[in-house]
Amino acid sequence: MSLRIILAASAVLAFAAPALAQDAPAAPPAAEAPSAAEIAMEAKGEAFKARMEQMQGEIEAAISGAGTDQTRGLADVDAILARYEPDIEGFIVDFEAFIDAEAAAEPDETKRAEMSGAKMGVRMALSGLPAQIRAAAQSALTAQATAATAPAAAE
Repeated sequence: MSLRIILAASAVLAFAAPALAQDAPAAPPAAEAPSAAEIAMEAKGEAFKARMEQMQGEIEAAISGAGTDQTRGLADVDAILARYEPDIEGFIVDFEAFIDAEAAAEPDETKRAEMSGAKMGVRMALSGLPAQIRAAAQSALTAQATAATAPAAAE
């Protein structure tokens, strides 16, 4: 397995949540043509990234739509997260299955260890994503409510 898939997973993580959003580094040119499994996994990664961007838009809309009602805003965010959690878990399962298959075919112990590390890193990062998003949303809702009430309190 090339490290392109690990880099692709890193790129997915970079775009996975508002709290994690940043520009992903460009993948270095591949030394060999990607396998059909790598191409399929990259496509799944792109689809997952698109779903996470869609979720991010919904969460941003829920936060801004909540105004000063933090309870309603957080309930809306929780509902959105509940809808997208199966997508997150599904991607984790797909990624782990891919890594397991690639590792089984890899003769180099060092590369297998790298794959295992990438697998665990992706699981940890993505499984913690809903909690990170919820915490970021709660902070944004608090800041939004504070900003909305601050001018009224100053008068």
